[in-house]
Parts: sequence; structure tokens; C-alpha cells
Amino acid sequence: MQFADSFLPAGSFTTSYGLEGFVAADDVEDGDDLRALLSTYLDGQIGPCEMVALRAAHEAATAGDLDEVVAVDERLRAVQLPAEFRESSTRTGSQLCSLVAETENDPLLSAYDERIDAGEAPGNYAVVMGVVGARTGMSAREAGLVLGYSFLTDLLGAAQRLLRVGHTEIQAVLTDCRPLVARAWDRHADRSIEAMTPFAPLVDVVAAEHERAERRLFLS
Repeated sequence: MQFADSFLPAGSFTTSYGLEGFVAADDVEDGDDLRALLSTYLDGQIGPCEMVALRAAHEAATAGDLDEVVAVDERLRAVQLPAEFRESSTRTGSQLCSLVAETENDPLLSAYDERIDAGEAPGNYAVVMGVVGARTGMSAREAGLVLGYSFLTDLLGAAQRLLRVGHTEIQAVLTDCRPLVARAWDRHADRSIEAMTPFAPLVDVVAAEHERAERRLFLS
């Protein structure tokens, strides 16, 4: 619950996951559009990419294999096409790792944080969440659900600032999309990291356009 709470100071409120670009293009205007976009993200990116990385990192951290954690981290960075997504992922991930390394007495988390600070590991958010989950007693699935739920609330929080939608509608969208998080985990988490293949081309295009926008409220 702590790691799914927006009170956690990991900086994810600065990202819209490309939503700002979709809103600027009038492609997302209401709750139904948000439902469709969230489903696309979970099926095309979060599930087959970030959840796969999280599970592999959780497994490596459980075994105490920091070198494998870093290998998963590097692989995730390599398959993320939009530069903004890579930057926001490593920014929030490094903040989360630093925070938990300071508040939990865990040698592997501290060593991972040192590698990130030294530029020897990217520190992607999904990988960090996998390591944090493993070292704080969460199962891989629990950590994966935290990742997915946090993604939903982060994007919907951005939607409240970008769209004319009320709190009740946002909560209705969240309620409808919660089962999609579990479905994404069940469908994709058992993939190997070699089969980690995000595929959401329209999202990638919008993210690339957002990077060059004259005015931006969010980092991505």
C-alpha cells in the first residue's frame, strides 16, 4: 500500500505517459477515451514490457544477484523507444531506489542505489519496483499489481489536470480499469526478458511529438 500511494515522493506526478500529446491532438477527450488509452498501454507496453522486467528483477533480487538486476535494467532501457519514456522511467526509478535504500536496511538495495548513482545501471522504475518488492516481502505479482495500479492513478491524475473530467468520472474509469492490471500480469509476466516486446506504435509517435512541443506541462 505504501508503494502504491501517491504520497510516495518518487516524482511520478511529473509524467503524463504521453497523455498530454493525445489531449493536444484532441484524440482523448473523455472517460471512454481514457479507458481505451489505458487498455492500450496495459496490453501493449506495461504488460509485455515493464511487468516482464519487474518479474525478472524480482527473481534476481530474491536470489541476491545484483548483476542480473542490472542486466534486466539495461534490457528494459534498450527496448523503450521514446526518449521521454526512458528519461521519466529512470528519473522516478532512481528517486524510488534512493528513498527506499535510505529507509530500509537492505544491503542489496543500497548497492543497487550506488550503481545507479555511479551511472552503472539505468534505474528504471519497473526494475526498481521489482527489487523493492522482493526486498520488502512482496510477491512478484503483488509488486506487479502495485506497478500497474500506480500507472493508472498517475495517468488519471494527469487527466484531471488536462481534461474537463470530474473526480467521480475519474474514479469510474479507475474502477473499470483495475481488472486490466491483473489481466496484463497474467498474460505477460511469465515472458523471458528476451521476449520483452512493447508494441504501442501510436503511443511512441505521440511521445516523440510531445518531446518537441513548444509548451509542455509534463515531462512526458
